[in-house]
Amino acid sequence: MTDILMPKATAVWLVDNTSLTFSQIADFCSMHPLEIKGIADGDVAQGVRGLDPISGGQLTRDEIKKAEGNSDYRMVAVVPKHADKMQQKRRGPRYTPVSRRQNRPDSIAWIVRNHPEVSDVQISKLIGTTKPTIISVRDRTHWNASQIKPVDPVSVGLCTQIDLDSVVKIAAEKKRIADEKAGIVHDPVEEDTLAPADEIIDDRPKKVSAESVFGSFSDDKN
Repeated sequence: MTDILMPKATAVWLVDNTSLTFSQIADFCSMHPLEIKGIADGDVAQGVRGLDPISGGQLTRDEIKKAEGNSDYRMVAVVPKHADKMQQKRRGPRYTPVSRRQNRPDSIAWIVRNHPEVSDVQISKLIGTTKPTIISVRDRTHWNASQIKPVDPVSVGLCTQIDLDSVVKIAAEKKRIADEKAGIVHDPVEEDTLAPADEIIDDRPKKVSAESVFGSFSDDKN
């Protein structure tokens, strides 16, 4: 069945303007018969303006009359012309201008050095490069390896800061989950590294009073 536009508004119009059964309307609009009953009772879709499927090119008047004469008949929506060409195209790889493509190895080196948890697939999608190029930069087998210098991909316009942060966040979360499954526990940073109180040696200079000094002299004379 072809998906129709605004099914609830279409159902409202069919309830108000036809003698179709609740089941017929429900099947055409991909809704539950109880929802259609609720529309008829005024409990559902209050304030929703009906949408005429005939003027909208989704249904013919002859199809409605045919269904009204047979409660077992299920209406078929009109298939738009060139419907096969209206399918959304899949998103292809990110396009990188020719002037910026020379910056890819430098950006790959920067990501590999600063965010080693990011996978090759993520790098490829982020800056629009190929996996063999990433591997050659990572292994330093790239034909121009001696001239590669790590450069932030955001600074050369290969991606946005938002995209980079998103990729790093996802990669870090995946690594954390993988480490937990592998039983790897990262020790928290200890904030207090001082020795126990009874082991601390107080090497601060002590205050010397006149009483303590002269008292020691008087003890020696006695």
